[in-house]
Amino acid sequence: MSTTRIVDIAALPGAREADERATELAWRLPTELAPLARIALDYRWAWDPDGPALFRALDPHAWVINAENPVRQLADLPPHAAQLAAGHGPTLERIARLERVLDENRARPETPVRGIDQPVVFVCAEFGIHPSLPIYSGGLGALAGDILKQASDLALPMIGVGLLYRKGYFHQRVDRTGLQHEYWTQIMPERLPTVLVLDETGAPLRLSFPLFGREVAFHVWRAEIGRVPLYLLDTELEENDPVDRWITARLYEGNPLTRLGQYGLLGLGAVRALRALGIEPGVLHFNEGHPALAALELASEHIERGVSLDEALDLARHDCVFTTHTPVPAGNETYETASFLEAFAELPERLGMDEGRFLDLCRTHQGSDEWPGMTPLALRLSRRANAVSLRHGEVAREMWRPLFGDPPADEVPITHVTNGVHLPSFLSAPMLGLLDRHLGEGWLDRASDPETWAPVEDIPDEELWAARNESRRSLVEYVKAKSIQDRLLRGEDPESVKAVAETFAEDTLTLGFARRIATYKRLFLLTYDPERVRRIFADGPPVQMVVAGKAHPLDENAKQMLVDVFGLSEAVGITSRVAFLEDYDLSVAAPIVGGCDVWLNVPRPPLEASGTSGMKSAANGGLNLSVLDGWWVEGYDGENGWEIDGAGPEGEDEVAQDARHAHALYDLLEQQVIPLFQDRDADGIPHRWLRMVKRSLRTNGPRFSAARMVEEYASNIYPPA
Repeated sequence: MSTTRIVDIAALPGAREADERATELAWRLPTELAPLARIALDYRWAWDPDGPALFRALDPHAWVINAENPVRQLADLPPHAAQLAAGHGPTLERIARLERVLDENRARPETPVRGIDQPVVFVCAEFGIHPSLPIYSGGLGALAGDILKQASDLALPMIGVGLLYRKGYFHQRVDRTGLQHEYWTQIMPERLPTVLVLDETGAPLRLSFPLFGREVAFHVWRAEIGRVPLYLLDTELEENDPVDRWITARLYEGNPLTRLGQYGLLGLGAVRALRALGIEPGVLHFNEGHPALAALELASEHIERGVSLDEALDLARHDCVFTTHTPVPAGNETYETASFLEAFAELPERLGMDEGRFLDLCRTHQGSDEWPGMTPLALRLSRRANAVSLRHGEVAREMWRPLFGDPPADEVPITHVTNGVHLPSFLSAPMLGLLDRHLGEGWLDRASDPETWAPVEDIPDEELWAARNESRRSLVEYVKAKSIQDRLLRGEDPESVKAVAETFAEDTLTLGFARRIATYKRLFLLTYDPERVRRIFADGPPVQMVVAGKAHPLDENAKQMLVDVFGLSEAVGITSRVAFLEDYDLSVAAPIVGGCDVWLNVPRPPLEASGTSGMKSAANGGLNLSVLDGWWVEGYDGENGWEIDGAGPEGEDEVAQDARHAHALYDLLEQQVIPLFQDRDADGIPHRWLRMVKRSLRTNGPRFSAARMVEEYASNIYPPA
């Protein structure tokens, strides 16, 4: 194959605009700080050990107010603060080192993907890159962000495509009863580390896609994720009517017609944007089914060149791969047939097919009257499809058997690539420092190799325990500050708020439950038996818990679970031991996964496709206590955490399963977890606990790193058959 790049990723449209933006931003700064402008426009700073601290130190209060947005931090930097930084030697050394890191990162030779000589184009409805770019909601977005970051670290040729949501995902407020309230804030991309892509005349690049019988115009923005450009499509144009401008207003908008507009833009619009940008994809990677219409846009291009419909579909299929992320119906949504046809009325005509065949491409059962959806379309028009864990692969093959003609499940062409996490983004400072000292220089570049983690066994228990204590201490300080703010905003009594905050202790066993609040995640199991919960938190050795998560605005069952947790905590008198942190996002997640001793996960099996929060906790020296589902089926080995049997007796209904899992959870906490944590030597070191931590680090560290995951995509999914 040819390894000569037809497309120079670094020189694609938007790169020049970024340079001009950096020059403009640098003009406001003292000469000594000018390199920060370029650094701020490349999110590579966000996963460098010095990056966040460098920008924070310029003005710590403003860093919080600016939602950790480095562009705004520099633009609003008061002159006196700028002069102080410009004369501070350690700050200038950090700037020089970080500038050198960025230059070296861009200068590395590209790592080719076997069989393709053009970039991988990774398309997703959400990307969790950093809190300052709020275009994500939960695990899918965090994973997409990790894939782009890891591709940059591995120097893989990759380009991201998504949507620029002007109001992002909702912010959460919780009242004194635990009832969630949502609100949205406006995003100003002009003040983010993003640039508007211009055409050859210097005007904003204007493109359009067909929707509901009209052309909807959109612009393209670019963000730098290290070596990987992320292009974001935006319908907030004056020429569009208010309904069309709303398409890119809110992530996972509840209105199905708006979602059809979003997925039309993400599919049809993505291909049109790639063409306008001069990008010929080596392969299109659909991360969930939302962008699946891109395959039909590719097919229409082939038809315009005189190819038959069947051949055009085959050619499009050859250029696409697909990752399915959930067996939950809400993640594989379908749409009312008439609305679907109205939204994309011109597409069947452009493809030369009738409406029946168009709908059949989007149905599990062809020839039926079931509503169409994007997941069946993605499965039919991708050359490879994968689930996101070994267990999810089994579930997905059984689930999608009808689409492939009901063969035996092991013959359904869906493989798996188990998810992983981008370690530099989620390792706490104490744990990163510990592993840097013991795993050798450049260990993160070898994170997918189990041998890299072998020296963990030789880390002195005293050092490992000190790192864990420091991480927990940081979490407790964060919980105290944030919970005081959250509780005061709820209108709670200041004196009781202060007393509750002081109860949280840095030397206490800390449990964590932080994730999207959905019914199948079963938050209610934590409070299933109020009396046992009271005993665990109030009668024995001290235990405390951190809870965080958002329920979708339309998921009333999930919202009620949160109300129930608040009510029970109040009723049994454990409010001082359970802290709920509002407005869960990447900035809230980092201290929780870094500091919790035990990560709780109790999904209803087999609905947990993978889950990544437990992987992040494990990498930080936390131990997992989880239902045996998702990634934990592969992660658990009997000595590196605790499992709750997910299978159960044949014919067990959900009520019985809930009871069994809840009591198993309480039994494990009372009989194994708490006693093991309290088992100390004369110096207060819990050696048996740390033996389990080391086992978890050695087994789960390499297996669930994003490095291993992206390497598997590059070797097993992206190359042509």
